[in-house]
Amino acid sequence: MSATPSAAPPSLTPVALHRLVQEGRAPRLLDVRTPAEFHTVHIPGSYNVPLDTLREHRAELLSHLDEGVVLVCRSGARAARAEQALAGAGLPNLRVLDGGMNAWEAAGAPVNRGPERWDMERQVRLVAGSVVLTTGLVGVLVPGVHLIGTAIGAGLTFAALSNSCMMGVLLSKLPYNRGPRPDIRSVIAELRSTP
Repeated sequence: MSATPSAAPPSLTPVALHRLVQEGRAPRLLDVRTPAEFHTVHIPGSYNVPLDTLREHRAELLSHLDEGVVLVCRSGARAARAEQALAGAGLPNLRVLDGGMNAWEAAGAPVNRGPERWDMERQVRLVAGSVVLTTGLVGVLVPGVHLIGTAIGAGLTFAALSNSCMMGVLLSKLPYNRGPRPDIRSVIAELRSTP
C-alpha cells in the first residue's frame, strides 16, 4: 500500500450526465448503493450492483461493461471505491457521478421512486446520537458509562478521516436496509440485453 493518496477518480456532473441521457447517449449507470437505497430512489435505467457484490463479482462484470460506465452512490464515496475495484480489475476510463444521487436530485434530474426509507447517513446519526445521549444520561448515575459515548465519538471521527463507516456497514446488514439483493446472474443478463 503506497503512502501517497490516490488521485480522485474522474467525475461527471449531474448536468452533463442528464444531457447525455436526454441525447440518447447515456453510459451504463451502475448504482452501488444497498438494494433498499436503490429501491427508494434511483436514476431511470441504472443497474443496482451493491459495492460488496461488485467487488465480489467484478471479474464476471468486466466482460459485460465497456468504457462508458458511470458509478453512482448517495454522495460519491462508495462510487469512488467501486471505481478503484473495477479499475484494479482492468476496466479503465470509469467515471463517478459527482455528488451522487444527492446532487442528481438537487439538479432536478428525473428519478424513479419507491417506498421511502431513511438513508444510511440518517440512520448512523440516529444510532450514534441515541447511544451518546443515553450513555451521557446514564453516566450521571453510573460512573464510566459515558466512555461508551466517547468511543462512538472516536469512531465517527475515524469514519470521517478514513471516509469509511463501520456503523454504516453494520446497519446495512439489517433486514430493513437489505431489501431484495440483486442476483449477479440477473444483473449480467440485464447488461447483455441492453446496448
